[in-house]
Amino acid sequence: MCPAAAACLWSSTAPFSSSVSLRGTRLIPITNVTPLLQSAATFPCIVAKTVTRKQNRDARHQRVRKKVEGTPERPRLSVFRSNKHLYVQVIDDTKMHTLASASTMQKPISQEFDYSSAPTIEVAKKVGEAIAKSCLEKGISKVAFDRGGYPYHGRIEALANSARENGLQF
Repeated sequence: MCPAAAACLWSSTAPFSSSVSLRGTRLIPITNVTPLLQSAATFPCIVAKTVTRKQNRDARHQRVRKKVEGTPERPRLSVFRSNKHLYVQVIDDTKMHTLASASTMQKPISQEFDYSSAPTIEVAKKVGEAIAKSCLEKGISKVAFDRGGYPYHGRIEALANSARENGLQF
């Protein structure tokens, strides 16, 4: 093994006998290393980070959550999109309380649409309509939209526009 390759397996700050973890990538230590390679391991090495799509979305969601906060007067409309379903909650962050919710798992929406893989834009419009009706019944007319780290495009945009058309203000 060349010294450069061995140096990339080790961090200059970690003890030589431990392994190094880099956000999703785990490097395994080599036990039989010559003294020449040990001295080469003290130089810093650039290693590519392996970050998943979920970690990227979580980072975007944290940036959004720094700015968007639900209050009793203007609760937060939070969206979560899984592979098979779409969930929306209206949350009062001061009390940590969910005021209203809608999803594709609720019977009126799941019976009306028969989709096999993922909710479509039409399903997202129906969920937006359901959350708007639920909020208006409970006296909530203004919300702060939290897209959950997802791009404001496609199903998320359709859900937001449908909720606006049915009486919610954001």
